Amino acid sequence: MTRYRHSALSHVGRVRRVNEDSILSLPDQKVWVVSDGMGGHEAGDFASQTIVEAVAMIPDGLTPSEEMQALRAAILQAHDAIAAEALRRGADIVGATVVALLLSDSHYVAFWAGDSRLYRFRDGGIELLTTDHSTVAELVLSGSLTWDEAEHHPQSNAITRAVGVGDDLELDKVHGEVRPGDRFLLCSDGLTKYAGFQTLRRIVTGAPIETVCERLMQLALDSGGADNVSVIVVDAI
Repeated sequence: MTRYRHSALSHVGRVRRVNEDSILSLPDQKVWVVSDGMGGHEAGDFASQTIVEAVAMIPDGLTPSEEMQALRAAILQAHDAIAAEALRRGADIVGATVVALLLSDSHYVAFWAGDSRLYRFRDGGIELLTTDHSTVAELVLSGSLTWDEAEHHPQSNAITRAVGVGDDLELDKVHGEVRPGDRFLLCSDGLTKYAGFQTLRRIVTGAPIETVCERLMQLALDSGGADNVSVIVVDAI
């Protein structure tokens, strides 16, 4: 039976006054979430917190299939709640990215919207499991840019999908196998704008679970910390 260990950190960064990121670790349910709010101080904070609070209400004792359905339903419920609050406030845009990871004994499934990411590290290599919903991601997929180049593009912050924005939310999903030794990283773009693939691979594969999040966080802060930064690392053992 595969067991999991994790560590998690979120930081306001060196520039922002409010941390609009929210993170959630539910090791008993094997669920982890990173959400990056948008829409101004209170609005972005509200949006990301609404997502993690909805996911936190998933009950214990579900089968993996039931839990997957409950996770998706929770994010969709949060979408409706955020949209309703934006309407009440008369705000143009209130929303948040989300990346949510659910693990079982030998499989993973992830849902996401926006540009918060999920990576898997296996046998010393790095694999990006999600695809950003952003303007620059479309350039990457067309072959015009690499993911690392996209982080420095003038439109790198322009996302095309978010929880709470638009009438209906389309959540993307990815799933696959889990092997002992796999390491997963969930993070907001406050990390990836400073850490390319090789930097992430070097740090994440070179540190124990007890210190890996601190090392990633320090990298982002030392590089400028212009945004909120959130990281969760999960090990399959």
